[in-house]
Amino acid sequence: MNKIDEIVFLHQMASPCHLAILADSIGLKTRVVSDVEQLEHNSNKSCFYLVSQQGAALDSNGIPLVATQLVKHVPVALYQVDRDRLNGEAALLSGISGLLFLDERMDLLLTGLKKMLDDELWFDRPLLSKVFKHLVSKVDVSSNLANESSETLEVLTNREKTIIQLVSSGARNKEIATKLSISEHTVKAHISSIFRKTQARNRVELLRWAQSFQSHLDLFALSH
Repeated sequence: MNKIDEIVFLHQMASPCHLAILADSIGLKTRVVSDVEQLEHNSNKSCFYLVSQQGAALDSNGIPLVATQLVKHVPVALYQVDRDRLNGEAALLSGISGLLFLDERMDLLLTGLKKMLDDELWFDRPLLSKVFKHLVSKVDVSSNLANESSETLEVLTNREKTIIQLVSSGARNKEIATKLSISEHTVKAHISSIFRKTQARNRVELLRWAQSFQSHLDLFALSH
């Protein structure tokens, strides 16, 4: 993900947006808006959008309707999320970058925000694993797409294949760095290369790509 110029919070409640205040206090540029009409998109800026579930019009999965529209164009995460009112799997598959829950500590919320700004997904690992297994079970790829992806698989380095395996298991950049005894900066460089080679724009798309070749990746893991 390119450098984020501004974090935009859609906060449709009378109470203060404490997460925005906290983010601002550590030097992150923030903007809080209370109305959807204030969400004009400036093409000259790289913005990350956080939409509060509280006070928003929701779809049947508990996802704010405005988020399902925004995510088609810009990175979006949800905050002030009620665990009992959201289908996390649906949120992940829709392209949402992460979930920040009402019952989480502020320090953990801030950690999640930083990770998402660093182009990492922020979901519970069991949910990531569940979604990945679901995607694998629904594999139905045309022969042409399979051939193109096979060529991509050959272009990937062994280290990149290993990192795809770790990403698929739900590992975050720091965990991947520790596992492979490399720096987080190096992990980010590898992931950028993987995105370029697989033409994935984010980790969700990478998971969808990887589902087509899970058996190949598993064989690779067993042989290394």
